[in-house]
Amino acid sequence: MLAVIVLLTAACSGGQPAPSGPSERATSSPGSTRPTATNRPSSPSSPTPAVKPNAKEQARLNEQLIAAAWDNDLRRARSLIARGADVNAKDNTVQSAYLISTSEGYLELLNLTLQHGADVDSKDSFNGTGLIRAADRGHADIAGRLVQADIKINHINNLGWTALHEAIILGDGSRRYVDTVRVLVAAGADLRLPSQRDRIPPLQHATSRGHSEIAQVLRGGLVTDKPSKRLADRRLLAAAERGDATAAALAIRAGANLEARDERGRTPLLRAVTEDRLAVARLLVHLGADPDALDEQHDTPWLVTGVTGSVDMLEVLLPARPDLTIRNRFGGTSLIPASERGHVGYVRRVVRTDIDINHVNDLGWTALLEAVILGDGSKRYQQIVTILLDAGANPRIADRQGVTPLQHAERRGQREVARTLRNA
Repeated sequence: MLAVIVLLTAACSGGQPAPSGPSERATSSPGSTRPTATNRPSSPSSPTPAVKPNAKEQARLNEQLIAAAWDNDLRRARSLIARGADVNAKDNTVQSAYLISTSEGYLELLNLTLQHGADVDSKDSFNGTGLIRAADRGHADIAGRLVQADIKINHINNLGWTALHEAIILGDGSRRYVDTVRVLVAAGADLRLPSQRDRIPPLQHATSRGHSEIAQVLRGGLVTDKPSKRLADRRLLAAAERGDATAAALAIRAGANLEARDERGRTPLLRAVTEDRLAVARLLVHLGADPDALDEQHDTPWLVTGVTGSVDMLEVLLPARPDLTIRNRFGGTSLIPASERGHVGYVRRVVRTDIDINHVNDLGWTALLEAVILGDGSKRYQQIVTILLDAGANPRIADRQGVTPLQHAERRGQREVARTLRNA
């Protein structure tokens, strides 16, 4: 049996061509809907190069693009595409830049290929879609992006498996595979469809392999429940706040809106971020939830990470391309409350993004000023001041009264902070 699984695993990663197999769109339980996103990257057609390459040059460009895809070399891939390389062109192993991005988990590369006309119905040598390849490797973020691109969720490859089967049969039941299964369940995958050769349904595959968490997700999805749209939304909001990622997936499967709002205008993602519910946030981000959705007090999921200081949540949200310039109700970016509250790890990580280090909020304060004025000069604030200065913070930007960070530090008896500022 082990030899069979090893052989099949290798097959799913690419191999000799096989005859084509059946294909179908998602046929989930009645009432289920595909998740929709508000911030999906656009998918324009491929650009037309200034001079159309001849056949020989086209083949060379396509070959180079495939090589760049294997290396995840985005800069080179963009250049080759601009010169006319085809993201759908396949080599003799039936690999294309698009298909490579799905199996290798290269999300930015996948977005690039989708923006330039990638065919989501493209198949590999085993008649597998990009979704099947992603599920095989446990790339939940890739699976979610492909769901947003309206890929066929229940397509069956030549091994008789759908993406859901591959995530269960070839997965190890670890977090990344649980996340992948949740994405597929939320997107409406057929939970009753058996693998074609042995006629074993997904739940039986999961239980026989000891994938208890995946089995729990599948059992929940198999329960016949037709809540109203309003009830599904309430379930999603509640699941997000308490951190129940499986319940969140089932609510989305039942028709909940990713951008549903509670009485305070908070979305499920904002509630998940506020409570630092990482598993729920991952699911929502994978499916396209908006990291910039403002609530009634002008908070967004991204802005709240600066308040909580969760570096893990920051990492979950960054692939969703949050707008780093959005300001909170005090006119500040996420860096400013993080500096005020002494979130050293967060500040260290966020200054590596494109966030404006010297942004001035409505109080007239930068992150550096807040760290001094509202900090206590302790070790963590000393570290934050150093991090900000090293990242390019300007120590000469004064507050509205013309008082500089150094003068504030001296007035507050923050000797170590003052010493650091003097040497800046």
